[in-house]
Amino acid sequence: MRLPRTDRGRLLLVLALAAAVTAFTATVPLLRDWFDLRVYHGAVDSWVHHGGRLYDYRVPGTPYGFTYPPFAAVAMLPMALLPLRAAIAVALLLNLAALTVVLRILVGADWRRYGWYGCALGVCALALFEPLRDTFSFGQVNILLLALVLADARLLATGPGRWAGIGIGLASAVKLTPLIFIGLLLLARRWRAAAVASAVTAAATALAAGVAPDASRFYWTKALWDTTRVGRLDYVSNQSLQGILARLGEPDRAVWAGAVLLVLCVWAVRARRAVAAGEWTTAFALTGLTACLVSPITWVHHLVWLLPSFAVLVRAGHPRLAGALYAVLCTSVVWLWFDDASGVDGFLGSNTYTWITLGLLVWLPVGQLRAAPRCLSRSTSAMAPAPSPAAPAIAPVFDQSAPPSARGVPATAAGSVAGPGCDLTRGASSEPTGSTHPSESKPQSSSSRASSYTAKPPPA
Repeated sequence: MRLPRTDRGRLLLVLALAAAVTAFTATVPLLRDWFDLRVYHGAVDSWVHHGGRLYDYRVPGTPYGFTYPPFAAVAMLPMALLPLRAAIAVALLLNLAALTVVLRILVGADWRRYGWYGCALGVCALALFEPLRDTFSFGQVNILLLALVLADARLLATGPGRWAGIGIGLASAVKLTPLIFIGLLLLARRWRAAAVASAVTAAATALAAGVAPDASRFYWTKALWDTTRVGRLDYVSNQSLQGILARLGEPDRAVWAGAVLLVLCVWAVRARRAVAAGEWTTAFALTGLTACLVSPITWVHHLVWLLPSFAVLVRAGHPRLAGALYAVLCTSVVWLWFDDASGVDGFLGSNTYTWITLGLLVWLPVGQLRAAPRCLSRSTSAMAPAPSPAAPAIAPVFDQSAPPSARGVPATAAGSVAGPGCDLTRGASSEPTGSTHPSESKPQSSSSRASSYTAKPPPA
């Protein structure tokens, strides 16, 4: 199939793809019914306006309620001033803004190379990515947290990182998953950033304890350890190491702990290597992969933490591999084993997304990032100014086998060309959402497999 080369042909192709994507995703918000956002809104509204206890709230018709740390509820207090529909609109806008930040950090200045046509195709592709679809249609906060964490990655890569750690600290106070990024800062010996992140997390948690002492006491002593608030570990949407073991019927926590320890060792070795190579985006991508694997529950929508890995693959010269893996994550293939994950096919198929995450952790290129392909003519690029950390993505491609000085790059700067917008040129829970498909009638298209939550509540 030959792609159109005229603007009119490209416009027609984009319109056709947009129509197809819209037809595919138009009912997704209704299918998920903004369930997680209804949990947030209902819990905060009950807490503020009706004197209810934060962790006692349950979505009508379900046994599920608020499962985040208390600071998340404090951050969501403005939601109590809004009706549900307005809260949904605000959540959509916030997620869109956060996604824009994430893409800007990961892509850097490369977006200018592709113009409106490439950006439009990219938007169509993103709309098909199942973790992203679910994050939007459940009203989840995953993209917001990813934006906070990647903002720190950019600060670390593009300068002294004086303010680095604030984003990780805030994200860790909202959910427990991002705490592993403090571990990355310690591995990288970025003591100041690790201290900032830890201090922000502690301060936010203390603030929540001051605002809601009873809720804080209940969460840290009881709710955090109550797995019945979360969902079934063996449910097919749980794409973590614990999910694999649960579907195998292996309840021994020692086996899970051993698998987690092995994954953490692999992560530590590869993340240190990435940091040594000055590739902060790769280090953060590896950490996001590890968070998804070691968390007891990683619902499908939590896999937005895989997005940085695809950016790394593309920049390392593996766009076809990135495209193939990305396509699999658009297919909802794991839902084929929604009813029965037994047998060899169930073991392989129902854990497809976990296998992808494991594969990326082990084989994600480290020390191979290179400049983006030259998009200008020779005469134009030859006259272009030298690349700067502010605009690394338009740097011309150099012979990677030559030493830095032979490529026109100062040897002292060769390993520090930065950013997740920058280092890409150089070369994402402990918090389960606790939500489930409500028992009231809400058709999930033709199959309840479209939901990332179990239709069967866990045993009380």
